Amino acid sequence: MRIHILGVCGTFMGGLAQLASAAGHQVSGCDAGVYPPMSDQLSAAGIALIEGYDPAQIDLGAELYVVGNAVSRGNALLEAILDRGLPYVSGPQWLAENVLRGRWTLAVAGTHGKTTTSSLLAWVLEDAGLSPGFLIGGVPQNFGVSARLAGSLADSPFFVIEADEYDTAFCDKRSKFVHYQPRTLVLNNLEFDHADIFDDLAAIETQFHHLVRTLPRSGEIVSNASEDSLKRVLARGCWTPVEYFNDPQGWHVSGDDADGSFRLWQGEELIAETHWSMTGEHNRANALAALLAARHVGVPLPRGVEALARFVGVRRRLELRGVAGGVAVYDDFAHHPTAIATTLAGLRRKVGDARILAVIEPRSNTMKLGVMKAQLPAALTAADLVFCSAAGLEWDAAAALAPLGARVSVAKDVDSLTAAIVAAARPGDHVLVMSNGGFGGIHGRLLAALG
Repeated sequence: MRIHILGVCGTFMGGLAQLASAAGHQVSGCDAGVYPPMSDQLSAAGIALIEGYDPAQIDLGAELYVVGNAVSRGNALLEAILDRGLPYVSGPQWLAENVLRGRWTLAVAGTHGKTTTSSLLAWVLEDAGLSPGFLIGGVPQNFGVSARLAGSLADSPFFVIEADEYDTAFCDKRSKFVHYQPRTLVLNNLEFDHADIFDDLAAIETQFHHLVRTLPRSGEIVSNASEDSLKRVLARGCWTPVEYFNDPQGWHVSGDDADGSFRLWQGEELIAETHWSMTGEHNRANALAALLAARHVGVPLPRGVEALARFVGVRRRLELRGVAGGVAVYDDFAHHPTAIATTLAGLRRKVGDARILAVIEPRSNTMKLGVMKAQLPAALTAADLVFCSAAGLEWDAAAALAPLGARVSVAKDVDSLTAAIVAAARPGDHVLVMSNGGFGGIHGRLLAALG
């Protein structure tokens, strides 16, 4: 079938395009600003990319249009599809009907850590010889791609998916994850986010409750015992066994960032231990969730812990992009205050007393609305200097960050921000760039200027 994908450079839709191509479909796609790294992955997969949403793309003769949730009514190509009565479907629905049906789906949901936990889970299954398919909102460096089609059901029935609570499409305002019908579900955490589509935390909890309602009695939910929001979700109704983690009396982990140690405990009993390259309590908790989910499909916990030692990490998760002039430049996807604080804490444990220059782009819809601006100063306290992009903001970034005093610099364009960072940086510093977008290629600009 000839499929044309609208919004193809998003992490989910780009991964879906690769799965469709691997399944034998003739795939093309379009987006506003075809951009890497997804554009590079798609080109490597032989998927034709078109810049923009010109209605003339209908002349390509696609038999089905798959519409991403970034495409809204008023989009010229979408309006042409609707006017002509052409067949279309949302990305999550296409995935559910064409890839997930009949498979053992392992879904990872939560406000934070979905990509890392999904990557860890896919790797633990892979290392155990289970060859899962996967669709992840990032690039696990053990695989080098964000999506892989599973083999036949006889070869491997397992499919790991990052389960996002954002809405499905212009025509379907349910959360994407209600389409996936997982058998194994990880509930990592739950905070307020996506202020552009949810009024409050209770509204998001309702969507998580809808997800829980789709699991079979023979499935398993792996849930964070330290999250009151998840306890409220499960209290609304749960028909599936629940395995809790982050429970001092049950499953929990410990470790030391200094030596990379990782220890898995059940109560006071040490179950297994290893050394790995990840840092931070949050990543140890992510790994524990992945281990318990993998156990549900038959991977013994000690075997899973062994696999952690061979986990390389995920691109754009505290990824070292390079060192120039004695200054290290990192890239991280953090864009929610909790994620910013957690990422900074992890880097602080890694670099000790060395200076950290935090660079943030408030780019998500929630951040652009200014809903969480009051939480930013506290989230950034671990940084020695803070540099913030004010591009596209409807709120005063300088005023919001004023509690941090003279540590803060705000600029309205990438060139000015880069210049300010380079002027302040000195050998031995660590520059942590945090954004859920490309940030105007600031990582490369910084490395070039510092060099």
